Amino acid sequence: MEPSINQDQLKNIIKTALVEVLEERQDLLHDAIEYALEDVAFARAIEEGESTELVPRGEVFKLFEGKA
Repeated sequence: MEPSINQDQLKNIIKTALVEVLEERQDLLHDAIEYALEDVAFARAIEEGESTELVPRGEVFKLFEGKA
Protein backbone atom coordinates (compact mmCIF):
# COMPACT_ATOMS: atom_id res chain seq x y z
CA MET A 1 0.00 0.00 0.00
CA GLU A 2 1.42 3.38 -1.03
CA PRO A 3 1.35 6.28 1.39
CA SER A 4 -0.93 9.06 0.21
CA ILE A 5 -1.46 12.65 1.19
CA ASN A 6 -4.40 14.87 0.50
CA GLN A 7 -4.33 18.22 -1.25
CA ASP A 8 -4.29 20.25 1.99
CA GLN A 9 -1.35 18.28 3.35
CA LEU A 10 0.56 18.77 0.10
CA LYS A 11 -0.24 22.49 0.14
CA ASN A 12 1.10 22.82 3.70
CA ILE A 13 4.28 20.89 2.83
CA ILE A 14 4.94 23.14 -0.16
CA LYS A 15 4.27 26.30 1.89
CA THR A 16 6.62 25.14 4.63
CA ALA A 17 9.35 24.30 2.14
CA LEU A 18 8.96 27.65 0.38
CA VAL A 19 9.15 29.59 3.66
CA GLU A 20 12.29 27.70 4.65
CA VAL A 21 13.96 28.39 1.31
CA LEU A 22 13.11 32.09 1.47
CA GLU A 23 14.38 32.37 5.04
CA GLU A 24 17.62 30.58 4.24
CA ARG A 25 18.18 32.11 0.79
CA GLN A 26 16.86 35.66 0.96
CA ASP A 27 19.17 36.50 -1.93
CA LEU A 28 16.93 34.47 -4.25
CA LEU A 29 13.89 36.61 -3.47
CA HIS A 30 15.98 39.77 -3.67
CA ASP A 31 17.32 38.80 -7.09
CA ALA A 32 13.86 37.87 -8.38
CA ILE A 33 12.42 41.22 -7.30
CA GLU A 34 15.40 43.09 -8.74
CA TYR A 35 15.04 41.37 -12.13
CA ALA A 36 11.30 42.01 -12.17
CA LEU A 37 11.82 45.72 -11.49
CA GLU A 38 14.46 45.90 -14.21
CA ASP A 39 12.05 44.28 -16.67
CA VAL A 40 9.37 46.83 -15.79
CA ALA A 41 11.85 49.69 -16.23
CA PHE A 42 13.00 48.34 -19.61
CA ALA A 43 9.40 47.95 -20.77
CA ARG A 44 8.61 51.53 -19.78
CA ALA A 45 11.78 52.79 -21.49
CA ILE A 46 10.83 50.94 -24.68
CA GLU A 47 7.31 52.37 -24.59
CA GLU A 48 8.68 55.87 -24.04
CA GLY A 49 11.24 55.40 -26.79
CA GLU A 50 8.58 54.39 -29.28
CA SER A 51 7.01 57.84 -29.02
CA THR A 52 10.20 59.92 -29.21
CA GLU A 53 12.31 61.16 -32.08
CA LEU A 54 14.84 58.74 -33.59
CA VAL A 55 18.54 59.39 -32.98
CA PRO A 56 21.30 58.30 -35.34
CA ARG A 57 23.19 55.21 -34.20
CA GLY A 58 26.51 57.06 -34.19
CA GLU A 59 25.19 59.59 -31.68
CA VAL A 60 24.20 56.80 -29.31
CA PHE A 61 27.68 55.25 -29.45
CA LYS A 62 29.28 58.65 -28.89
CA LEU A 63 27.32 58.88 -25.64
CA PHE A 64 28.50 55.43 -24.59
CA GLU A 65 32.09 56.38 -25.34
CA GLY A 66 31.79 59.69 -23.50
CA LYS A 67 32.47 61.76 -26.64
CA ALA A 68 29.17 63.62 -26.81
